[in-house]
Amino acid sequence: MRAFFAGLSIVTGLAMAMVLMPAKADPAPDIGNWQSVLDQARGQTVYFHAWGGEPRINDYIAWAGAQVQERYGVNVVQVKLSDTADAVAKVLSEKTAGVDDGGAVDMIWLNGENFAAMKRNDLLFGPWAEQTPNFAYVDVEGKPTVINDFTVPTMGLEAPWGMAQVSFYYDTARLDSVPKSAQALLEWLVKHPGRFTYPQPPNYMGSTFLKQILAELVTDPKVLQQPANETDAKKVLAPLWGYLEDLQPLLWRNGQAYPQNGASLRTMMADNQIDIAFSFSSGEVSSAIEAMELPDTVRSYVFDKGTLGNTNFVAIPYNASAKAGAVVLADFLMSPEAQLRKQDPQYWGADTVLAMDKLPEDMQKAFPYLDLGIASLSPSERGTVLPEPHPSWMELVETEWQKRYGVVQ
Repeated sequence: MRAFFAGLSIVTGLAMAMVLMPAKADPAPDIGNWQSVLDQARGQTVYFHAWGGEPRINDYIAWAGAQVQERYGVNVVQVKLSDTADAVAKVLSEKTAGVDDGGAVDMIWLNGENFAAMKRNDLLFGPWAEQTPNFAYVDVEGKPTVINDFTVPTMGLEAPWGMAQVSFYYDTARLDSVPKSAQALLEWLVKHPGRFTYPQPPNYMGSTFLKQILAELVTDPKVLQQPANETDAKKVLAPLWGYLEDLQPLLWRNGQAYPQNGASLRTMMADNQIDIAFSFSSGEVSSAIEAMELPDTVRSYVFDKGTLGNTNFVAIPYNASAKAGAVVLADFLMSPEAQLRKQDPQYWGADTVLAMDKLPEDMQKAFPYLDLGIASLSPSERGTVLPEPHPSWMELVETEWQKRYGVVQ
């Protein structure tokens, strides 16, 4: 959804991570014996590969790293990514080269097609996630996507970190009403050309917009829950390409250029370049208002027929050099304390993966007292949560989008 801590052993940047490469392999920890995991983890350095395009998130990771270092003696290095696929490709290249121990990547923040690719290529350590102490607080019953990643069963190979649901936002000082469907957005842009855009795929926010439109326009939504069939793909995706053919010339800069990510969308909104934007969390919008990145007249909303929702996770590569340390870090990220801070718009504003009725009494009282911010949507205001398509659909969509509309930034 930003302080630097003294004594913190966190170094950011890919170049530094390459310099500080771990020297030896870490044997698989015995997850069933938690004390042995803690003992094995102490003194390890975890290279956490995570998208680095949002300062608030980077600061949250820094805070979590400081806590894990202080409590468990585990150092955390955030390797900031512009594309999660880069970390997946690194692990795959190591496997191809026979580097089955002492790998450069200890933990990855991921979901969707990146998880599916790692699972398909046997690049993941585990199962481990469901045996950690704090997984007991996860809302498996009420939030089934915490164990199903874009329809793909996680099987304990990744730990849920946060919930997300697409929401749109606008400045009430500029707009009195907003479009609440894909077709309404198109009609609105006919009257207000150039006042909306989306990040260029395969940036996950840009790809998410394409999925959102596809989920609303597809004739049979159930087909998206199954692996893509190339024989039927042309027919299934035809409504999306027809929609984009009409939409693209109406976008900001006539669809000839795109912002890089969600943070860029916020900047464009603040600079009055666009009137409507979108995020994966209305809490992040409140967080941006708190940080004075957006005016306090900005509010969030969802489409009438619902918006996409999912869970994001952390996973450990099969050849990680600090498996025990990564497990300890992942377990802390699922803790009530870490999840409470994560949901606070002051720090991030992302929804928790935890079940309130499973929490210790003090935490059950703490979550409802969070001020979620003026632009955050309550559960009742979020409407229908649409399921994410199977990852194979997104691979087809991103590839075809690049052929049709891809531009050089």
